[in-house]
Amino acid sequence: MATQQRTIEFLLEQASGAGTVTAKPMFGEYGVYVDGKMIGSVCDDQLFVKPTLSGRVVAEPVSDAPPYPGARPQMLIAADRWDDAEWLGELLRITAAELPTPKPRKPKQGS
Repeated sequence: MATQQRTIEFLLEQASGAGTVTAKPMFGEYGVYVDGKMIGSVCDDQLFVKPTLSGRVVAEPVSDAPPYPGARPQMLIAADRWDDAEWLGELLRITAAELPTPKPRKPKQGS
């Protein structure tokens, strides 16, 4: 079951307090970014957030699950917790702050 567009729209609306929150299509699902850092994904209408020490403290109680077969487990944020926009924004903001800045891409050869 693929993620529905209305799920992404609701998540982005609820998480707006985290900063610039975007969702980009990836392999039939979505990557979730805060200020350019990938902080998790939405797969099958479920939010998975990369585990960080501070993020886990905010998210407790939380369980871990892989977003897709073969993936590393991430924090699975229950859909009913998305309703608390302030909490969700804080979780995503704290997670993004603890994750490393993405390395710039090298230009393609021959371009």
